[in-house]
Amino acid sequence: MSLLTIEGVWKNFHGHSVLRGIDLEVHPHEVVSLIGASGSGKSTLLRCVNLLETVDDGAIFLDGAEITDPRANVDDVRKRLGIVFQSFNLFPHMTVLENITLAPRQVHRTARAQAEEQAHDLLARFGLADKAGSYPDQLSGGQQQRVAIIRALATQPRLMLLDEVTSALDPELVMEVLGIIRELKESGMTMILTTHEMSFCRDISDMVCFLDGGVLLEKGPAEKMFSDPEHPRTREFLRSVLQSGRF
Repeated sequence: MSLLTIEGVWKNFHGHSVLRGIDLEVHPHEVVSLIGASGSGKSTLLRCVNLLETVDDGAIFLDGAEITDPRANVDDVRKRLGIVFQSFNLFPHMTVLENITLAPRQVHRTARAQAEEQAHDLLARFGLADKAGSYPDQLSGGQQQRVAIIRALATQPRLMLLDEVTSALDPELVMEVLGIIRELKESGMTMILTTHEMSFCRDISDMVCFLDGGVLLEKGPAEKMFSDPEHPRTREFLRSVLQSGRF
């Protein structure tokens, strides 16, 4: 059974269709990467899944229940999803520990001691055990993004959504964030990610989806998509990525 099912999803902004009939299934423990040029609809699709945007047509199902139904409890849906953006979005006036424990305590009603214990465990797991008392502006960009991922993990989500989480980082910091994502895959976390890191995408993805102009033109296993894509536009996109040195 699919963990997430997207059926015929359309999204319009000011009369322009940003998503045009997207169909996609994501199974438990699967890593699905969305690739495509800027403006192709990748980030909008993630925002629709997290109900940050309202779909104009179609439906999205999580664990078999339609979350785009107007009667769905948005807060309950978001309790089961973790989302991380390219901008870290950490609260600057809170310590790392306070940032991580905020949602478990306020949304999930987890006791402070339990939330802090879980946070310390996650910080140790991802090499930040000594940063619990630090403030975001005392951390490097890579450390801040790792904290943002840990904050999303602290709610024990069913599905992680990662939107260009390395694009705001200096090149030397990218690898430490990609290392976290790789560790999450090894631990069985289900993820949908958008990325321009094509080599990483090829290595980590179970399925790759190419979006162009709001249309999901092609999807398939990573090795097939990168070695023998069927659609001419997919081949053109990957050729341009290769020529730009981003592969």
